[in-house]
Amino acid sequence: MHFLDQAKIFVRSGAGGPGAVSFRREKFIEYGGPDGGNGGKGGDIVFEAVPGLNTLIDFRYTQHFRAPRGKGGAGSNMTGAGGDDLVIKVPVGTQVLADDEDRTLLVDLTKVGQRVVFLRGGDGGRGNASYKTSTNRTPRQHGTGWPSEETYVWLRLKLLADAGLVGLPNAGKSTFINAVTNAQAKVGAYAFTTLRPQLGVVRHKMREFVIADIPGLIAGAAEGAGVGDRFLGHIERCRVLLHLVDANDRDVAESYNIVRDELEAYGAGLTDKKVIIALNKIDTLDDELIAALSAELEEASGAEVIPLSGAAGTGVDWVLDKLLEAIGPGDSTIEVPEGDSGEVTIEWSPI
Repeated sequence: MHFLDQAKIFVRSGAGGPGAVSFRREKFIEYGGPDGGNGGKGGDIVFEAVPGLNTLIDFRYTQHFRAPRGKGGAGSNMTGAGGDDLVIKVPVGTQVLADDEDRTLLVDLTKVGQRVVFLRGGDGGRGNASYKTSTNRTPRQHGTGWPSEETYVWLRLKLLADAGLVGLPNAGKSTFINAVTNAQAKVGAYAFTTLRPQLGVVRHKMREFVIADIPGLIAGAAEGAGVGDRFLGHIERCRVLLHLVDANDRDVAESYNIVRDELEAYGAGLTDKKVIIALNKIDTLDDELIAALSAELEEASGAEVIPLSGAAGTGVDWVLDKLLEAIGPGDSTIEVPEGDSGEVTIEWSPI
């Protein structure tokens, strides 16, 4: 399944139906009077967050959404039928943004089943029966119905996960998520093997939580270096970050600081989140070097460092315990369909 996290669409609600001009015509009734009914209301544009979706790829092929207009009124004071609401189903975590320079946030759908009426359909026009007065017994005017509302909007998906993985490229994030979840992330001995966000479900100590892996960050990612920082939005709502540092790097402290600097440059409160730091790939080092690098990394970060090897399984339970402690009690942030590996393929958006 292709992955798309941004899409531009056009939405238009339904216009109201016109009111009717009609007069009562019955045998033996000389002065029937006006009986034109009102027009029906146009359909609304409604956004609904539904489970089971983790991509906006459907909006690559369907980009225009128009709700039906209301039906016209009729004689015998019959009101026209209202247009059906058009419900646009989106993944949980989707934001609706205005098509302006600032990309103003209009709607944020963060819960399963959340529904928001985005554009209201136009009200129906008045029939001539509603214009009858004591001095105007046979009105012939009617309302044409209120117009529809329309606009272009951007949809932006921010995957919801309990924990997020960050680190330099080739820091072992994909190996770790493969080891603790049912995801099948690509692993390779070169940088940027991960070009798409990954979601996986961790089952540990009778608990379940969702973990997200994003492409690695390099120096200058905030300015677009590498794959840039466009995927950081997918970990904005994580309760805790797991920062993996490759034990084989020349300077583990510098590797840590590079990623922290990019998180700070991105903003959105990422540097204020709880962070668990792990020195990864320790299966390639001896105990003395592991202790020295851990001490160096602890000095640079000012926090506890957990020695870890996702490939060998060393320290994995320790890290998962820490993640559960940071996430706290309660259910997982999002619902992931059973059997869903979380693997997606990136489809680059134009921005």
